[in-house]
Amino acid sequence: MNKMGKSRRKRKDRWGNRMTLIGITFVVFSLAVIVTIEGASLKEKELEYQYRLQNLQAQVDKEQSRAKELEEYRVYVQTKQYVEEVAKQKLGLVKPDEILLKPSQKK
Repeated sequence: MNKMGKSRRKRKDRWGNRMTLIGITFVVFSLAVIVTIEGASLKEKELEYQYRLQNLQAQVDKEQSRAKELEEYRVYVQTKQYVEEVAKQKLGLVKPDEILLKPSQKK
């Protein structure tokens, strides 16, 4: 009876070891699947962020260009040439030595 008890115990131990091995294999496989899925998700997010970064960089470049144009315009507005131009166009003023010619109206 002692031999039978040992063989049953060995069978139970083997069965328990197999179930443990199967359980560990299942857990490792599940983790591998989850990591693969999350990796794909992260790659998609990375592509999306790269696209957003490119768009934002384009906007920054555009705004820097606009800022440069505005700075050039600010400098131009402070010149004498601009003041004379505005005086002629908007106020109708002329220099003392200029002669103003108006086209004749044909009827």
